[in-house]
Amino acid sequence: MRRGALRLANVAGIALALGGTDCRDLSSFSTGGDRFEGPVVSGDFVRAGVADQTHLCLSLDADHFQDGPGLLATDDARFASAPLRPIPELWRDPLSTLSFGEGRLRNLIYVVTATEPFNDGNGDDVLAVISLMQSGDVEVRLLRGAPPLGPNDGGAGGNLFAIFVLSRQKGPCSY
Repeated sequence: MRRGALRLANVAGIALALGGTDCRDLSSFSTGGDRFEGPVVSGDFVRAGVADQTHLCLSLDADHFQDGPGLLATDDARFASAPLRPIPELWRDPLSTLSFGEGRLRNLIYVVTATEPFNDGNGDDVLAVISLMQSGDVEVRLLRGAPPLGPNDGGAGGNLFAIFVLSRQKGPCSY
């Protein structure tokens, strides 16, 4: 009997140790009636398809990261209270453990649809990578398309790459 109890305790301890790294409490990232807001990173080398003064506003619900995580808006009207759409299969794929750079507690990947169409015939869906930072701030990367290859590419077209650094602010999004 004692041997069985020890085995059970060891198994429980191993399971807790293995699962402990993924069981971080992220509830502090829920915004309730507040928001995360901030500017786009201004360097041209990390920005395409977004004006250098653009701001992004984000609401999050940590209890619903897998089924209704929040809304995203930009002050240039490209996104207006656009819902973050989870990719259900992603939560059971190793890509859901994406880790890059230091200071990130968790990286989340969603799709968000632009409110203002891109008008290039390639759809209006944008990939959003949301990094929950140890500091309590949030980084958002928006990615869509890529510039065409070749000398006669006609410009960047619907290419979008932008990094926004957000901090918690009182009250809801104003745009």
